[in-house]
Amino acid sequence: MSPAFLRPATLDDAPAVTELLNEVDRIEIGRPETDRHLVEADLKRRGTDLERDSWVAFDDGRLVAYGLLWDESGGERVDIDHYVLPDHQQTGLRVLTAMEARALAKARENGAERAVVHLHLNIRPTTDTALLAARGWSTVRRHHVLHRPLDPAADLPPEAPAGVRVRACTTEADRVRVHELYQSAFAAHFDFQPRGYHQWLSDIHAERLDWSLVWIAATDDLGDAGFLLARDDREAMGWIRSIGVLSEARGRGLGGFLLRHAFAGFAARGRDTVGLGVDTANATGAPRLYGRHGMTVHYAVDTWEAVIA
Repeated sequence: MSPAFLRPATLDDAPAVTELLNEVDRIEIGRPETDRHLVEADLKRRGTDLERDSWVAFDDGRLVAYGLLWDESGGERVDIDHYVLPDHQQTGLRVLTAMEARALAKARENGAERAVVHLHLNIRPTTDTALLAARGWSTVRRHHVLHRPLDPAADLPPEAPAGVRVRACTTEADRVRVHELYQSAFAAHFDFQPRGYHQWLSDIHAERLDWSLVWIAATDDLGDAGFLLARDDREAMGWIRSIGVLSEARGRGLGGFLLRHAFAGFAARGRDTVGLGVDTANATGAPRLYGRHGMTVHYAVDTWEAVIA
């Protein structure tokens, strides 16, 4: 059998990439959950040069492996996505090898001597993890994707805690404020990379974001102290992309209030499920908060790391 044809991706490959990722979804989590517009947004990611930072491998006209690389750190940290069908592991290895070489070149372009590369994979992935381990990759973190059913009769707008106000993010000044809150609330979190305002807008695919699903919580004494950023452009479920509370405002119920506010917002839109992702080692107590509000594990994802020098 001849080796699969490997080349850089283009925007025209988005339908094939979506089909591949949904086939991987079916194998790993039991149903397709990848939307084409999210694939297109990744391919248009700011700072990513598809000619050098993407790979597609076709076997007899069928896409069997895909890779995308991006750099948020401007230093040694580089991220990659890597997908391969189970019966095409050697092709997946060719893609991975090319990505490792490009990651090191990218890090060196940034002035770093090595690349620290992260890859997120389902805990039971289509990728043969023995191939990763043999190349020096290891798991460094686990995240859970949680979900929860919604009921429009029960998930009603919550009463705000005493001294707390909430507003939708409706102005440019509000968007700037959410960015500031995000940078502050997540600064101590695992793998956090500081990002400027316009880079952050690109990362959250702001051009497709319904800003009425982004809320800011303020307290009488601290002012703006927390935020929740949700989006309603996924077919599978409503999605809470991030929720953060400043360290000095934690323990006042802001996180739970914002969470219930999002539940009510999605339920009012007719959504029957809401989901989010959480670091299982999160030191702020987020996993316990989500559990108390009825969220359960949908599937788990490991962060794999390789240090390439």
